Amino acid sequence: MAEYVIDIRSDTVTKPTEAMYQAMVTAPLGDDVLEEDPTILALEDRCAKMFNKESAMFVPTATMGNLICLMTHCQERGAEVIMGRKSHTFLYECGGLAQLAGVHTNAIDNSPTDGTLNLQDIRDNIRDTSNVHYPLTKAISLENTQNRCGGLVLPISYFQQVRELADEHKIAVHLDGSRLLNACVAAGVEPSAYTSLVDSVNMCFSKGLGTPAGAIIAGTAEFCKRARRSRKALGGGMRQAGVLAGAAMYALNNHVERLKEDHDNTIILAKCIDENGRPIASVDMSKVHTNILFVHFYNILAVEVVKRLAKVTEKEKLALGRSIIVKVDAYSKSEVRCVCHLNVSKEDIELVTIKLKYVLDELKLK
Repeated sequence: MAEYVIDIRSDTVTKPTEAMYQAMVTAPLGDDVLEEDPTILALEDRCAKMFNKESAMFVPTATMGNLICLMTHCQERGAEVIMGRKSHTFLYECGGLAQLAGVHTNAIDNSPTDGTLNLQDIRDNIRDTSNVHYPLTKAISLENTQNRCGGLVLPISYFQQVRELADEHKIAVHLDGSRLLNACVAAGVEPSAYTSLVDSVNMCFSKGLGTPAGAIIAGTAEFCKRARRSRKALGGGMRQAGVLAGAAMYALNNHVERLKEDHDNTIILAKCIDENGRPIASVDMSKVHTNILFVHFYNILAVEVVKRLAKVTEKEKLALGRSIIVKVDAYSKSEVRCVCHLNVSKEDIELVTIKLKYVLDELKLK
């Protein structure tokens, strides 16, 4: 009996569709370091307009995009960025701001309810510039959707409040919008509704949009001019990068509206666990906004759940009549993350629910 593998560890595991491959193969090319790649230039122009920014710049990864943006905001020594303790930049980007940019991070708590940073907490952590003991607060970094809080969509009204606070203190606002289009589809707004309220934005193409690599940053023309030098210093200046821009252009044309399918599939998964998980597993249905789902387990380690979903027992084969392997990721001792994406269909998710119900019932007996 052939094994059927469904990988929902992350939306980064996607592979290009045949049509996307063709877009990559046929993309006109040039030297992007010399700013002569026509497909890169077209993508940058399109994204600048989409974000309502003067300029945009292609980068190899969203991690590099965040690093470049915050480096550009923090030009002087002793600069500091305020960000969430659960932000991707703080948790999962190797401390690049400290390692490579010499920038200090001031991490404050994300709200467990909506993923935001409390406005008073931000205000309290903006440094007094007259005190020589302190670093200098140069930027606030927000994340939308908020990955570690469960793919939550931050409200536009919150961005407006942060913008006012930042203007009051003359500091920049950066948006880690790796999954920004997921937020926009869920909220029913254009990207500019968010990006018009920030000084810089970083958006990834290789997550929900399904390209093999690449991200885009945007800001003022002067910002991108300075950012281009940082990209070169970090080794991010690519030559005939239009092959990746071709994939990104195809994704923007064909993979944005379908993000709702991923969100709908995530709700199917969440309902399955909500209805069948107790007393060993639970989800917070109020936090299922987009394509990310965190499942909390009780009296069993998350890594054990991951291992069990990745194997098929003989008894299971007989009961289900097929061999289903589900790949998920343990994010803590008690949390498993599932992420729906381009390469997982509704039919695949229905198979995942069959596997989940079987495994949950099995684990309840232990």
